[in-house]
Amino acid sequence: MRATVEVNDADGLSLAYTPGVARVCSAIADEPELVHTYTWKSSVVAVVTDGSAVLGLGDIGPEASLPVMEGKSLLFKQFGGVESVPLALACTEVDDIVETVVRLAPSFGGINLEDIAAPRCFEIERRLRERLDIPVFHDDQHGTAIVVLAALKNAARLTGRGLGELRVVVSGAGASAIAVTKILLTAGIGDIAVGDSKGIIHAGRDGLNPAKAEIAELTNKGGRSGSIESALAGADVFIGLSAGQVPEPAVASMAPDAIVFAMANPTPEIHPDVAHKYARVVATGRSDFPNQINNVLAFPGVFRGALDVRASDITENMKLAAAEALAGLVGDDLAEGYIIPGPFDERVAPAIASAVAEQAGRDGVARV
Repeated sequence: MRATVEVNDADGLSLAYTPGVARVCSAIADEPELVHTYTWKSSVVAVVTDGSAVLGLGDIGPEASLPVMEGKSLLFKQFGGVESVPLALACTEVDDIVETVVRLAPSFGGINLEDIAAPRCFEIERRLRERLDIPVFHDDQHGTAIVVLAALKNAARLTGRGLGELRVVVSGAGASAIAVTKILLTAGIGDIAVGDSKGIIHAGRDGLNPAKAEIAELTNKGGRSGSIESALAGADVFIGLSAGQVPEPAVASMAPDAIVFAMANPTPEIHPDVAHKYARVVATGRSDFPNQINNVLAFPGVFRGALDVRASDITENMKLAAAEALAGLVGDDLAEGYIIPGPFDERVAPAIASAVAEQAGRDGVARV
């Protein structure tokens, strides 16, 4: 937070605060859209958590989650030029979180939900999008999904295939895994099966929560059941968004020119040294290996673009546009096996912001 005007004397104080500020308040009361012009509303995002699913630490509570939210605010500023305020809430019930955020929303141009456990996070995001006229974006879901789609587009291009030709196995059925699955389906993936600790999710399986039941209806064209390892036989792509480990024989059973995205941190589901024995393309969630799948590549630019046009929502098409813009930044490096830009590539946020802003206009959610 920093001052944008100087207050050095009584005249400056009377202009910045009372009585001068009353003129601005009256103008906004008469014409509510002026809040975007005369306040910080269109420049600031709330980074909201309940501390229930923090990184790999789990449910550590709001106070312990605050350093992560502060870090997120730093990344918003550094990579997207977006101001943000970390808000760690002392509540975990869906109704309480929704009502709290709705009450806070007049101060912000967007809401970034962070580290909220599934399946509550799905309901919270859905209800907030229904009630608010500003972008609501659960980064654990959609930021990850955008970057995975961009990386997979380039991996497919490198191996001479289209997305529609690929059979994918996703390990994990939490927030990020379900969002990745949905965006790949929207992008036209050939076939995709999702597995959790009990094996492949399919329509006949008992005990599925609503989010997994929906995924069961949308995926698994081949009707597979059993373990993730068995589903990997002949698969083109492995996407790891879980804490489980995949044995080497299962990796060896994948199709030629396999693609492995092992994104668990700090220990990938498949170590890159093992993956490279059998796969043509390997990516992880770690910064010390090539091809890091990192949502910092997505969320600063997405919000920058949405804020620039005062978007009322972040649509599915805006997410797809962000992924396409990110994928398009990889040029000659693709031949060397690099499928995604690095986090310090200064082209990333502007390219995504531009694509998101343009798509917002096409989707009718831009207000400027």
